[in-house]
Amino acid sequence: MSDLLLAIGLVCVIEGLVFALAPSRFQDLLRQLAELPVGTRRTLGLSTLALGVGLIWLARVFAG
Repeated sequence: MSDLLLAIGLVCVIEGLVFALAPSRFQDLLRQLAELPVGTRRTLGLSTLALGVGLIWLARVFAG
């Protein structure tokens, strides 16, 4: 449970930094993402998901 809370906390910190440091750039990025075809957005999401799972796996392997 503590790992889940840690992960959610890290996501909140990273997203909070994006909103705090570059809100207009983030708005531009959202606009560009909305213009992408649905299939491309799905592929991007699945790729990001796979990257996240891979990073978690690596962290678990090297952290012991």
